Amino acid sequence: MKKIIFTDKAPAPIGPYNQAVLVGNTLYTSGQIAINPANGELVLDNIETETKQVMENMKAVLEAAEMTFENVVKSTIFISNMNDFTKINGIYGRYFDEKTAPARETVQVACLPKNVNVEISMLAIK
Repeated sequence: MKKIIFTDKAPAPIGPYNQAVLVGNTLYTSGQIAINPANGELVLDNIETETKQVMENMKAVLEAAEMTFENVVKSTIFISNMNDFTKINGIYGRYFDEKTAPARETVQVACLPKNVNVEISMLAIK
């Protein structure tokens, strides 16, 4: 049985999907982009602030499922420019303890929703 996870502290979905779905003790999150949930505006000042907004959105989704970044076992990062990897990785890394950080892949893609530069999804276990 699945439970839909929703919080107004993260952007509402922009298509036919949910912020996250909890099945048993496993949380499957949709990708988050840098939309400020307070005003619906994209945060694209620079790659660091964009990545921070993505991670704050993901934090809100995890909290809505009564989880934290400690529960994350797998992350996927989609970026539009691999040259931004080091800066994205620096912000992303602030949200995890390096000793218990999740598995992850980072993939450069041709285009992301709303032409953002980074999108991150996660898999977490309670």
